[in-house]
Amino acid sequence: MAASVEQAFDYGLLLSIREESARLAALNEYLSTRSYIGGFTFSQADVEAFTRFPEPPREQYFHVLRWYRHIAAIRDASSANSCDTKGKRVQPAWSPPEGTEQPRLHLYNSLTRSKDEFVPQNGKQVLWYCCGPTVYDASHMGHARSYISFDILRRVLMNYFKYDVFYCMNITDIDDKIIKRARQNHLFEQYREKKPAPAQILGDVQTALKPFLVKLAETTDPDKKQMLERLHAAVTLVLGPLQEAVQRGAAASEVAPKAELLLKEAKDLLSDWLDSQLGSQVTENSIFSILPKYWEGEYHQDMEALNVLPPDVLTRVSEYVPEIVAFVKKVVENGYGYVSNGSVYFDTAQFGGSEKHSYGKLVPEAVGDQKALQEGEGDLSISADRLSEKRSQNDFALWKASKPGEPSWDSPWGKGRPGWHIECSAMAGSILGESMDIHGGGFDLRFPHHDNELAQSEAYFENDHWVRYFLHTGHLTIAGCKMSKSLKNFITIKDALAKHTARQLRLAFLMHSWKDTLDYSNNTMESAIQYEKFINEFFLNVKDVLRAPTDITGQYEKWDSQEIELNKSFYEKKAAVHRALCDNVDTRTAMEEMRALVSLGNTYIAARKSNRQTPNRMLLQSVAAYLTEMLRVFGAIDGVEPIGFPVGGSGQNMDLEVIVMPYLSVLSDFRETVRKIARENKVTEVLQLCDALRDDTLPELGVRLEDHEGLPTVVKLVDRETLLKEREEKKQVEEEKKRKKEEAARKKQEQEAAKLAKMKIPPSEMFRSEIDKYSNFDDSGFPTHDAEGKEISKGQTKKLKKLYDAQEKLHKDYLEMVQNGGSS
Repeated sequence: MAASVEQAFDYGLLLSIREESARLAALNEYLSTRSYIGGFTFSQADVEAFTRFPEPPREQYFHVLRWYRHIAAIRDASSANSCDTKGKRVQPAWSPPEGTEQPRLHLYNSLTRSKDEFVPQNGKQVLWYCCGPTVYDASHMGHARSYISFDILRRVLMNYFKYDVFYCMNITDIDDKIIKRARQNHLFEQYREKKPAPAQILGDVQTALKPFLVKLAETTDPDKKQMLERLHAAVTLVLGPLQEAVQRGAAASEVAPKAELLLKEAKDLLSDWLDSQLGSQVTENSIFSILPKYWEGEYHQDMEALNVLPPDVLTRVSEYVPEIVAFVKKVVENGYGYVSNGSVYFDTAQFGGSEKHSYGKLVPEAVGDQKALQEGEGDLSISADRLSEKRSQNDFALWKASKPGEPSWDSPWGKGRPGWHIECSAMAGSILGESMDIHGGGFDLRFPHHDNELAQSEAYFENDHWVRYFLHTGHLTIAGCKMSKSLKNFITIKDALAKHTARQLRLAFLMHSWKDTLDYSNNTMESAIQYEKFINEFFLNVKDVLRAPTDITGQYEKWDSQEIELNKSFYEKKAAVHRALCDNVDTRTAMEEMRALVSLGNTYIAARKSNRQTPNRMLLQSVAAYLTEMLRVFGAIDGVEPIGFPVGGSGQNMDLEVIVMPYLSVLSDFRETVRKIARENKVTEVLQLCDALRDDTLPELGVRLEDHEGLPTVVKLVDRETLLKEREEKKQVEEEKKRKKEEAARKKQEQEAAKLAKMKIPPSEMFRSEIDKYSNFDDSGFPTHDAEGKEISKGQTKKLKKLYDAQEKLHKDYLEMVQNGGSS
């Protein structure tokens, strides 16, 4: 308190007032707002001010007088106490605890390639820009990798670290890929609408194959070549039958389906050919907006299905063309851009040569990589005439003069359209200003896209800190193979959601580092499914404990060593989760610590129940509530349930459980009573009906009953699909068990039959049938010579004698068994 008082009021300034009455009045006014009675410990400043008074102040200065008397009393008491132990006691000096240093949030920053402490530019506010999708096709798991990962990071910063995040994302709806795809779709639909004859389709496909085969021969990239070879094989497979049918003049009913199949398989090939022939004639801008508008809608639906939070601001390139033009103008005015043949290019040499700027901040070693630079410029922008417009091959387009067959907008340099990189710079700059805290995107966007963004933005704002922290999510592979939309090797988000739930996909991402490569495979998803099942069972068990009836005081139970130990572990695990999240939002480690906490909880519950003791409800409730909240922070739980995953689908989650559980509890108690009576009276049919209710009827309604010997039946609400899957798996296990049992019985029977057959053979006959080994035998049937007529050696004779004696014993046992009425 003393330190805060000294900071709050400057006694030195007060004491500098020369006139005594004015000084007292100022001090009196200050002390009127200060509590100096209850718990007051005076400071050194109080002592210095006190010593300035040779006598108590006059009563008109009421607050100063009370302050004076209070300090005087404390000083007198302290003095008396030092002389007389029977005097008035005072509080001893208090020392604050030393405390421990707490971990701070660090994020892996691509600008430094290291984990840097995260310090926002403006208090708790975080300005965040994320590169959105280029909408020309279905969203795939590569998109999910990036946007689920950033959603997790965003939620953790907002809901765990309590930052005020302002999240801006773009939609790229003007781009070379979109232009080409929209043009091709338009031309192909026109082609279909003309209803060409099968012979024309055949001829057009054969014509389109010629440039295609040239392209195939020139392609060196192995993945792209494999994709083109697959397309060629598919077209060739259906082209032959149509060609044969047309040549022999087959009926239309036979030819038409073959022509339709060829049209379907050759769509990409035909579209590319039609575009090369007629693409320059497509000039209506609206044609180029239909495609991205449709796929943007599909993208938003996919993100909603994945429970990805929408951005606070969404920008579309098509809506920011004026801002982009103004942005390009200023870059040119600042000396970092130049006009060439109606296009505008960024001068990387001029920018990189400036003392206050640096080009290639993210991946300096990639500067000059022409393949990457040309991919960044787009397929429609790397023709020889376009490349010759640049001062340097490292320069990139800010504004592209539109060719025939491309959308265009007015600009000071003529009709044209934005370059790819400039879009994000202009849109992010118009919303977030000259500097942002975080910029996010996929790992493959680092160069040239993000390096070019940084360069042109810092050229515009004339600063060197457009982005403070650059975050890049790792690649996604499919069962170890590279995923690529352009190579047609991808799984759409809708396809993924048809196999797994949004929560399971998110758990899979949470169980891996957001910045490393994630392999989307059956093993990955099975791990996520098992994690979900493991933690859900814990939630259901805790809910069952909490449903046990108790009064308001009964819920507070005495803690024994088990509770103290679990609670200690609970706080250790919470601290471990916090350290993990501070360490680059390491959800993988956090999830493992949470799994370990669940294991400890399960062990505690099992130990209590094995001793016929009730688990401590308040402690388990705290553990389960914490786990629920962390999963909610991660976006794996979307709802207000205090404990556990939602039941029954969104909108009715907690209401369903609250409404139906009392009725299910009554049903469970009634069933338990019936089972008890049936067991006592040995009424098997009733017990079977009770089992059927548990195993067949209730799972169809999403209800699981778990019977435990000597304990009440546990009632759990679980998704119907999960229960039916469990039932089917249980059935398969039982069938497999039955099959193995039958197989074992059959083998045993065969072995016994073989043994019996062997027992029936007299020792005198056992070797006579082996004419391939022996040629002569003595009177007892024992071999004396091998198949070649040579006398059997002593060593071999000794071995055969052991076999003979063993068979003699077996046969003797058989004869005794027959004599006693056994098998014959």
